[in-house]
Amino acid sequence: MTDAQHATTRQTPTGEHADLLAALAKQRHFLRFTTRDLTDEQAARTPTASALCLGGLIKHVTTVERGWAGFLVEGASSMPDFTRMTEADWAKRADDFRLLPGETLAGVLDTYAEVADRTDALIASLPDLGADQPLPKAPWFEADARWSARRVVLHLIAEIGQHSGHADIIRETLDGAKSMG
Repeated sequence: MTDAQHATTRQTPTGEHADLLAALAKQRHFLRFTTRDLTDEQAARTPTASALCLGGLIKHVTTVERGWAGFLVEGASSMPDFTRMTEADWAKRADDFRLLPGETLAGVLDTYAEVADRTDALIASLPDLGADQPLPKAPWFEADARWSARRVVLHLIAEIGQHSGHADIIRETLDGAKSMG
């Protein structure tokens, strides 16, 4: 069965699943909207005091979504042990925050859409949003903490919302365009 055929046979989520997916979709929309009508050069620019750019924010959120989707399926083993990452690992991770040579805004937006579609299908299929798993090791997580699938989805919503705010500031600095108002 192709992905398109699978998508048409999927049941429409209801209840809490539908509410979480709608909130996730709204945050994704606002983030993507900040990149409307931009060139690749504009999407790669870092016009604020921050090292962030719009294309890099899309790449970062894509990586984050992919990582948390992996966590929902495989648990902490799908994510790195952040306490053991080397300088080279951190440098590679930093590449997620910028458009690299050969990357395009259209390409990173397409990849984000594919990852978002897979994430949505996964969330819609979860039988129990309360099922939890231990988090990966990271200095920003409590030792032995566990997160439910619900908390992971709420974290994704918050992460994308936070980066949408960053994107708004960057876009307004680039050319005065605003997401709202």
